This record gives sequence, structure tokens and C-alpha cells, in this order.
Amino acid sequence: MRKSLFALLSILLVFSVVLAGCSEEKTEESKAKSQLDAIKKRGKLVGGVNADIPGFGYVASDGSYTGMDIDITRAIAAAIFGDPEAVEFRPLSAEERFIAVQTGEVDVLARNTTHTTSRDASVGLAFAPVTFYDGQGMMVREDSGIKTLKDLQGTRIAVESGTTTELNLADQMRKLGVTYEPVVFDNQDAAISAYEQGSVDAFTTDRSGLVSRRSTLANPEEHFILSDVLSKEPLAPSVKDGDSKWVGVVSWTVYALIQAEEYGITQGNLDTFMDSEDPEIRRFLGVEGDLGEQLGLPKDFVVQIIKAVGNYGELYDRHLGPDTVFDLERGPNELWTNGGLMYSPPFR
Repeated sequence: MRKSLFALLSILLVFSVVLAGCSEEKTEESKAKSQLDAIKKRGKLVGGVNADIPGFGYVASDGSYTGMDIDITRAIAAAIFGDPEAVEFRPLSAEERFIAVQTGEVDVLARNTTHTTSRDASVGLAFAPVTFYDGQGMMVREDSGIKTLKDLQGTRIAVESGTTTELNLADQMRKLGVTYEPVVFDNQDAAISAYEQGSVDAFTTDRSGLVSRRSTLANPEEHFILSDVLSKEPLAPSVKDGDSKWVGVVSWTVYALIQAEEYGITQGNLDTFMDSEDPEIRRFLGVEGDLGEQLGLPKDFVVQIIKAVGNYGELYDRHLGPDTVFDLERGPNELWTNGGLMYSPPFR
């Protein structure tokens, strides 16, 4: 009896050791499978972006990409490689973007994408911090006589498929008791073309997108954006869910942009902060501590981000601020210290 019991215990012990070994191997394997490791091995970041929204993601006449989301993608590349050009941009439509993330075609999606419950829970995205707080709006012609959403009774409204705008439009019109005809397009270029040609009466998308699109029309002054806001649209970069290491890199890159503005650190004055005696700033810039290594990044990853694109305020002003055709007020996109919503957790 004792011999049998001893033999059984011995077998269980061996089995448990084998399982423990397998578990450790799986843990090491899962660590190695972080997208960050794959990106480092590849030598470049692949970013899914917009190519037709001036101010956010746009291809210039010389073929270069420009916009706020483009610079955020470059900031991530700078954090990893110290080189903002170590990135390949993949222009994606609204319908293509989620599949591109799910299949691994892109490492990160920075393409005017709203953080919602379903995209978090069922689409399989993991969102980084919000980079632009927006809201859905409506653009109409100045001579249309339309001043409010209620005036849209019986009209045809252009909307892009695969976006939150379709449902938001239906919800708001239903609440107001307004009957309308939604005209759905596969992409925003087609929608805005139909609007400009007059085959639809109005065009709806994020308010920032309306400001951007109006600037591309032949006669921008003949169109205006209603004051009504149909929804909340917190726009944020996202990655494939299930990789906390990679989510952390993208998230802390965004936080670094925000915190740099709060500290007053810019591309122009960065060097003057490198000798700061402030322990928080020294830790932030990687002069002290190992925050970069904890994320799997170089010690000076924040320095590389600021050198590459500046701080959040610089990004905003460069692409959307008073010296641009958009002249968008910061509003909720101001720092929390100025009454806005932009806030970074401590770099500690």
C-alpha cells in the first residue's frame, strides 16, 4: 500500500514539474510574441492611417504623409527606434481598418477612430489614450435654409459606411422625430463628392472632419457646420487586444506627448531641460531611473519622441491650430491645467 502510494506521489510530482516547465516555456513564448518584439526584429513600424483627411491623415502632393495622427505614429516609431521615419504608412478605409489590426497587417491604427464599447469588447481592439476629443456634426449649404437638425426633415444625408456616424445619425433623428434618407457611401471621398455635386443635401461626420473637408471644397464659404453636436467622439490610437506590453508602449507614447506639454518641454528647448535638477523631469527624460527599460524601450525614449514631433500642443498647433486653415480651438483638447481633458498619469 505504501509502495503504491509512494509511486503515485512520485508520478504526480514528475507530472507537476513537467507542467511547471511547460508553463514557464509558454510564459517565455508569450513574452517573445509581443508585437513590440516583432516590430524591433522587422526594423520598422507599420501604421494604419487615413490618407484623405487634412489635419489628421493626408497624402501631400509630393507623396508624403502629414497630419496629427501621422505624427503620433511617427512618435511611436521614435520611441522604439529613435527614428520617426522608421515607419510604413498603410492608408485604410473605415471598413478596412479593423480587419487590418485583427490580421496583423498593421501594428497600430491611428485613423480618426472612436473608442466605443463594442470596438473594445467585440471587435478586439485595445485603445490607447484619447488624442482628440471630438463630436459628430453636420455640414450643409449656406443657401439651404437649414439651421438646425430639425430643419433636415425630408432631406438626403451622406454618411460613410463602417463608422459610428450611421448609428449616431439614426439615434438623433429618431429622438427628434425627423424623417430623412441616409445615403451611405463606402468612403468619405465619395460622400463629400456627392455632397459637393448636390445629389445629397447634407454630409455628416466628426466635426473636425467637417472642418477639414470644408477646406477642400471649391467654395468653402458656401458651406457651414451646424452648431448641433450629435455625439461624443473620443478619437484614439488602437492595437490588437491581448498584448499588454505593446498597448503600454503606444499608451505611454501618447502620455509622453501630453506630459511634455505640461512640463513646458518643446522641440526647441529640450536641451535646456536635460540638466534639470527636478527629479520628476530627470526621470521623465530618462536621465535617471529605468522607465524606458520597464516598457521595453530605450532610456531616452521620451527625448526621442520630443525631438521627433514635439509635445502634444506643438502637434495640435502644427496641424489644427491658429496658423492653419482649420484654426480649431483646443477646447476639451486643452491640458487639464487649462480646463481641458488632456491628462497624463505620473511617469514614476
